[in-house]
Amino acid sequence: MYKKILVPMALDHDISGTTLAVAKTLTGGDGDITALHVHEAAPATARATLDDDLLNTAFQRATEEMRRKTEHLEGVTAKLVTGHTYRTIIDYAVENGVDCIVMGSHKPGLSDYLLGSTAARVVRHAPCAVHVVRED
Repeated sequence: MYKKILVPMALDHDISGTTLAVAKTLTGGDGDITALHVHEAAPATARATLDDDLLNTAFQRATEEMRRKTEHLEGVTAKLVTGHTYRTIIDYAVENGVDCIVMGSHKPGLSDYLLGSTAARVVRHAPCAVHVVRED
């Protein structure tokens, strides 16, 4: 069983309940689960034209959604960080000694074959086991 599991969550997808349940099973009931949402950092070129209040409001909405999705779950610590999605997930796993990442993934489309999905990038670069739960 895994002792430290990271569950990256895209707040606009409904698979997080499933991935968190899978993580709970993989701990055997005796491990730490961190639910992580990466609030995508605005590119510097866009940031110059965006209002700080708009950025802060978006971050606060993400914080509230993360709280709503995790507050009822025992043994789950919610974290919300700003960064670039797959790189931030990898960095968090390394910095926090995560031994398993459980994340959802959609069925790949043409753009995923050309660019790669977040899940595919995490699988390629993760320092630990990765369990991918496929969305229907």
